[in-house]
Amino acid sequence: MLLARLQDALERGGIEDPAGEAQLILAHALGVSRGRVQALALLGSRVDADAAARAEEIAAERARRVPLQHLTGRAPFRTIELSVGPGVFVPRPETETVVQFAIDALQLVPAAEPIAVDLCTGSGAIALAIAQEVPRARVWAVERDAHARAWAERNVAEWGDGRVGLLAGDVRALDEIAELDAIRGRVDVLVSNPPYVPDGMVPRDPEVRDHDPEAALYGGADGLDLVRAISRSARTLVRAGGLIVLEHAETQGEAIRRILAADGWRAAATHPDLTRRDRTTTALAPTLLPGATE
Repeated sequence: MLLARLQDALERGGIEDPAGEAQLILAHALGVSRGRVQALALLGSRVDADAAARAEEIAAERARRVPLQHLTGRAPFRTIELSVGPGVFVPRPETETVVQFAIDALQLVPAAEPIAVDLCTGSGAIALAIAQEVPRARVWAVERDAHARAWAERNVAEWGDGRVGLLAGDVRALDEIAELDAIRGRVDVLVSNPPYVPDGMVPRDPEVRDHDPEAALYGGADGLDLVRAISRSARTLVRAGGLIVLEHAETQGEAIRRILAADGWRAAATHPDLTRRDRTTTALAPTLLPGATE
């Protein structure tokens, strides 16, 4: 049976969920849903020879630990499916829980068009998920890397609904991004999944180590260089009482809370993801900027 052959190839390659990925690969080769593949398997339906050959080719590549999303060209993320490939960070399920904090906060904003900014947007996953789930929000997505930004452009065209602005820029110099001038001090939620892997800590998974771009992974000696830059530069963007939402590794919450507190953010708190690992730190922008007086 084809599914069994695909699963066996993936098992030999050390894939964590060979049965599930075998179904996804065959679904991609057939151009149908995973549920349809499951139904066809129950019915014992035959698969076209060309589609079967394509599925086995993809499974062989996946067994060599090429990311499945690179092979299919698509990555599901919350309610949307993004175009991804070499040169852009593949969005992870754990980031879906990070986005929820931003969505919840935006839904409570009484303004007709709440404003969100997504820094280090990569494929545009966070910005586009927000735009889809908070239809009245306006979202700006910032990305420095041209390769990643090219993927984000494709995704914004597909999912942005005219409410997501994609900007080229460095989060270490947000004041130099002229397109943000109109929303400085007005942003309700600023969210980011920045590079946070320490430079000397090479990921074990080949999919990450060999295929995700280094610029999207490594964040300096302790992994927090970009977090420090965002904490400082975002202060001029976020309105008083607005929220900052940062994704990070499970061991970095305490250090990030200290960074935010030192820069004047209030009520910093770290939250676990669905696996109960610390994943998100949030904080509120203060009423007054540093150096200001009542």
